[in-house]
Amino acid sequence: MSDAEAELREELTAAFEDADYPITSLTSLVPELPRGPMTKFSAGDRTFSAMELAKLLSDHQDFPYEDVESLVDDVVAGLKAEGEL
Repeated sequence: MSDAEAELREELTAAFEDADYPITSLTSLVPELPRGPMTKFSAGDRTFSAMELAKLLSDHQDFPYEDVESLVDDVVAGLKAEGEL
């Protein structure tokens, strides 16, 4: 795992670990974000807003998510598939 991936996993886990799982839609995640859709996540020298992640990962989401680990795994896998990580 790269440092960028580890950093992103840590930030996403911190943001979503207290969510009320299962999460059935993207809109269920917005209240968990400190700055709503403008919340930023870092991956090495890249920074993504939650809104950017939602757009980039629209084809990679597999709702519902039963726990934070599966959500974070799909975000990371989607970013890799899109060539962003």
